[in-house]
Amino acid sequence: MQHAQFRLRPSKLLNVLGIFLGLAGTMSVAPARADEITSPTLQKIAQTKTITIGHREDESPFSYVTPDGVVRGYSVEICGYIADYVRDALKLEKVDVKYVVATPATRFLLVKTGKVDLECSATTNTAERREQVAFTYPHFITATRYVSKKSSNLNSIRDLAGRSVASTTGTINIEQLQNINRAEKLNISVLLAKLNSEGFAMVENNRASAFVMDGVLLAAQVAFSAAPNDYSISSEAFGPPEPYGIMLLKGDDGFKTLVNEALKKLFTSGDIKTIYQKWFMSPVPPDGRNFNLPLSPELETAFEEPKEYLQ
Repeated sequence: MQHAQFRLRPSKLLNVLGIFLGLAGTMSVAPARADEITSPTLQKIAQTKTITIGHREDESPFSYVTPDGVVRGYSVEICGYIADYVRDALKLEKVDVKYVVATPATRFLLVKTGKVDLECSATTNTAERREQVAFTYPHFITATRYVSKKSSNLNSIRDLAGRSVASTTGTINIEQLQNINRAEKLNISVLLAKLNSEGFAMVENNRASAFVMDGVLLAAQVAFSAAPNDYSISSEAFGPPEPYGIMLLKGDDGFKTLVNEALKKLFTSGDIKTIYQKWFMSPVPPDGRNFNLPLSPELETAFEEPKEYLQ
């Protein structure tokens, strides 16, 4: 994957390095010494000249692996931009990107233990999750919905009563499904899937009446299915709009601030709209499907005025 190339203005570079590297006085053109860096993540990157990105295997168009083994996606490309920004801030000639599979079940542990520096997929930022990890500025906004076959004639959440419904383990979606199931006494039989593709397959094979997941990820599953016209996505959502953020090690404020600095530059420059157009309004590898999902007003505002989501 080709990462976006850019250079920081000298004044901006001095500010960034002064904050994150703890350097005083005139900046040297030599790479920053690892023992001068206060951020543990930046120290590790400076020592190893490697940044580790956690990704999914089947979460198109955000984070997935093509049949030829290439890690791709909207979130992955954003993290590539961040990797370049970190490289320049550390004044390194090169930073290698190492990819590690981070599933819904393993992603939090990988970030907490430092085995992944940036978890780049479609992870919802919630107050409960912020007790374990940190999140960047949002790079996408969605809501939990369900997909079903049109022939099932399901339109509302209450229509799921007494049926078998699938969702993916380790996600906010399955929590919302279970909460509504208990609160509304819907008597839904909840089926657990390890991957989104597995949950959607349960609907394809009539094992489940519906699959509950983020609306945009449901649209991806439908777009890449054998018969896209056979499915419908509920208009009713299981909760309010939810932001996706890149997960980072909690407590490493230096790294988080630098990453948010990179995202602010990407968002406010307008370059993020080019990346969005590539992944949501253009043919996506490997099959050339187009999601035709225009940029929402909510997400456009998030790009124009980046800020932390703390709800």
